[in-house]
Formats: sequence, C-alpha cells, structure tokens
Amino acid sequence: MLQKILTYTRNKYFLSLAGNATMSVFGLVIAAVLYRALPRAELGVWVFFQSTLLLIDTFRAGFITTAFIKFHAGAEPRRADEILGATWYIALCITGGFILLNIPAFFFTGLITNQGLLFFLKWFGITYLCTLPSFIASCVVQSQQRFDRLLYIRFVSQALFILGIIGLIATGHSNLQNIIYANLVAAIITSVFTMARGWAGLKTLARRSRQGISDMFHFGKFSVGTTFGANLFRSSDTFIINFMLGPEALAIYNLGQRLMEVVEIPLRSFAATAMPSLSEAFNRQQRERVILITGRYIGMITVALIPVAVIAVVLADVAVAVIGGGKYIHTEAANVLRLFMTFALLYPADRFLALTLDVIHQPRINFIKVFVMLFFNILGDVVGISVLGNIYGVAVTTFIPTLIGVLVGYYALRRYRHFSLWELYSGGYRELRLLVLDKYRKKRSDQ
Repeated sequence: MLQKILTYTRNKYFLSLAGNATMSVFGLVIAAVLYRALPRAELGVWVFFQSTLLLIDTFRAGFITTAFIKFHAGAEPRRADEILGATWYIALCITGGFILLNIPAFFFTGLITNQGLLFFLKWFGITYLCTLPSFIASCVVQSQQRFDRLLYIRFVSQALFILGIIGLIATGHSNLQNIIYANLVAAIITSVFTMARGWAGLKTLARRSRQGISDMFHFGKFSVGTTFGANLFRSSDTFIINFMLGPEALAIYNLGQRLMEVVEIPLRSFAATAMPSLSEAFNRQQRERVILITGRYIGMITVALIPVAVIAVVLADVAVAVIGGGKYIHTEAANVLRLFMTFALLYPADRFLALTLDVIHQPRINFIKVFVMLFFNILGDVVGISVLGNIYGVAVTTFIPTLIGVLVGYYALRRYRHFSLWELYSGGYRELRLLVLDKYRKKRSDQ
C-alpha cells in the first residue's frame, strides 16, 4: 500500500497538480490574511500592484517560458546549455531594460495622484530583479518535468511570504509598506535557494550562442505578444475598475475573482503536462492524435468542473465570508463569483485550443485572437460600468471575449484537422468515465 502511494506521488501529473494546488491554496491564505489586515483602499492598492507587476512580467515570462521549454526539453547537453545561457542573456536584457525605464519614473511621482500607480512605480524594479533567478529555475525544472522541484520553489516562496505577513500582524506592523518588504525578502530567499541548489543554471550564461539567442528570440517574439495580450485581457478589468470605480471596488471584485482559483488549479496543472505530449504527437506528424489529446483534456476537465461550478454557485456567500471576512459578506463579491463560475466551463476549451495552436506552430493566430478578446473586453467593461455603475458591468461582459476566444481557436485548429467541438467534449466524457470505472474496478479487486 505504501509503495502504491509513493508511486502515485511521484507521478508527474500528481506533482504538477500538487504544485499548482499549493500555489493556489497559499494564494487564498495570503488573500484571507490581507483582506483582514488591510483596509479596503490599501488592499485595492496591493491588488493593483500585483496585477500590474504580473502584466509587466509578461514580457519576460511570455518571451521565455514557452520558447525555452520548446528548445530545451530533450535537447543534447551542449544544446541545452546554449539555450539556457541564451535564456539568461535575454532575461537579463529584459529585466535591465525595465529597470532603466523605471528609474526616470521616480522623478514624476509628485505628479501622480493614483495611489496604486504610485506604489507600483516605487517598488516594481526591485521586485522584478529579485524574482529573476527563481523564474529561470522554474523554467528549467518545468522543462525537465521535475515538478517536484517546481513544487519546492513555489512552496518556499509562498510559505516565506505568509510567515512574513503573520509576523507583521503579530507584532502590530501590518501595513502596506511592510507587506512589500515581506514580499521582497521572500523573493530574495527563494532566488538564493534556487541558485544554491543549482537549478537556475547561472553558469551557462557563458555558454550562450548566437544561434540559441536567435532561436529563442524569433519564437519568443510571437509568444510574448500572445502572453502579454492574455495577461492584459485579465488585467484590463483591474485597471478599468481602479480608475473608474476606485480601489475599494477593486478589492471587492478581486475577492470574487480570486476564488476562481478552483478552476485555474486544474487548468494550469494539466496545461503543463499536456504540452510535452502534444509536442511529441505533432513532431511525429500524428494529426489525429494531436486532436485526440486536446479533446481528452478539454472534455475531461469540463465535465469534472460541472459539479464544482454548481457547488461554488450555491456556496458563494460562504466562500466570500471565509476568505474575505465579515466586512465583505454583503458586497457584490459573492455574485461576481457566481457570474464567473457560470461561464468558467468555457475556460478549458479556450486554454487547450490555444495551447494546441502554439504546439502546431501557429502562435500568430493566438497573438491576433487575444487582442481581439482584449478589445471586446475593454469595450464591454467600459459600457458595462457606464450602464450599471458597478462591478457587475465588468463581470457580466467577460463572457463575450471568452466565447470569442473559444470560437477563434476552434475554427483555426479545424484547418489543421477537421473535427467538431462535440467530438472534443463527448470524447473527454468517455475518457473520464472509463478512468473512473477503471479506478473503481482496481479498488474492488484490491479488496
């Protein structure tokens, strides 16, 4: 029995899911603590800072992550070192470039009245630099499919930040300024940890090659646009609410959106494990298998999310009370969660159709798609807030760009091989049903 448990916990799917689940659980714990420790206005500033930082980090993560895994995974040692060295070179250029752009902003802080933007300009550069080694290390271990190490990196980062926040609350020093200090300390220690373990591969910087840099650059120039557009799509709600409704409304909206981690956990986990399988099938010119794998993930995850969505809609008020505390019970947060969960069943199709397009070397389609989605999202947000005057106007209109994303991905992938959306969902349902029956039979036979 023990051997079976050990074998199961070493499985890459389990480790990937555990890593993302750990990240999400820690994220919810951090949110629960911060929602109680900070006033709504200060919490809104923190949400704006984190969202904007994530958006800017897109230029680094989007340019590097997919390209690095594509060229590094399975490469011979010399080629792998060249790619890792090229990755360090590009990452340092991007990081240094943004820090240089951030420096002149300090001279204009007196002209800025928005507290969220002011806080971001003060702390963005140093935060971006401190997270660089741990970011590279995360790319390396994901390429190696060492999801156990990825779990360690995420655990160290989030656990240290939580301990820092708890320490500040216990000593009566929990304010926005000290929260950023705790975040920086956690980032520095995590980066030092990854370099000490040798996971970041900093020494390969000297082994970079022009060919490696060129390969990374020419693939990354498309993936960065796609990733930036996708993150801007998610962050656009934050910016519009911050400037049109204020930081307090942003804090309420973010609470409802934060609870959507229950959907993001399996999506991020299975996307990380699906890409190598899809790439292998594509490289072997197995078009039917590429679509089969895509459909398996879309159908299985969608069907599995149906009961989760129902439970979330019914218990939304309880979830808001647990994470946000009593002062958020009678706000719009619970209904925001309900609205998002009603069309969250489209997320698996949107995510895995886009992933498959990247795998079959069609990043340009994803690039165009996300900016079309962004346009309709911004238009919908502005119109929604103008008509309704509250955050419901943002939550309701998010359905439109999500549906557009699914349809564009579907029709683009049909040019690679003809299939129907019904095939994807029905096939995934059959796969999930067979998986459950197989587990049930094995359990009965073990008894």
